[in-house]
Amino acid sequence: MAGPLTLLLVRHGQSEWNAAGLMQGQTPHVPLTQLGHQQAAQAAAELASLTRDGAGPGALLSSDLRRAVQTAEHCAAATGLPLRTTPALREQGYGVLEGRPSRELWDVVDWTDPHWSAEGGESLAQLHDRVAALVEELRAAPPAAVVAVVTHGDTIRAVQAVAAGLGPEAMPAVTPHNGTVTRVELAS
Repeated sequence: MAGPLTLLLVRHGQSEWNAAGLMQGQTPHVPLTQLGHQQAAQAAAELASLTRDGAGPGALLSSDLRRAVQTAEHCAAATGLPLRTTPALREQGYGVLEGRPSRELWDVVDWTDPHWSAEGGESLAQLHDRVAALVEELRAAPPAAVVAVVTHGDTIRAVQAVAAGLGPEAMPAVTPHNGTVTRVELAS
């Protein structure tokens, strides 16, 4: 590839479980709320605006989890891009903790250990490795110079770390809000 690859990372709109304060992880069936659809439409409008300005995405990838796919469908309609889904963009798996109130998990999850995982889940290190493999795949065979990627909060933080050459122990602490677009430049 001649130049850098730009990823426009779209965090899915608010889901029913976001609104209820439940740990989602890789639970596949959780849909967007009405607010989530509005947030998805706003993110889609931002991508469409970039497209009109000549700086928009030429490809659209999404996590295959329902909340991300519903968001990506808004993006596909606004940009005219075909949608491709991949499990590589799923949220971090929280195994047996999925569906439980998030506030109950602060004392259960070891947020400081990138190798900790819940039973049946995956660690931040495993998430980081999964995302790093996808980023390398995109670098090796980019579907476009600018790619819109609809995904999840922890996954976005992992992409940011990989792009900055950081390991899972140095992932950004701040998770982008639902329905926002985060730009990441990947050097060739």
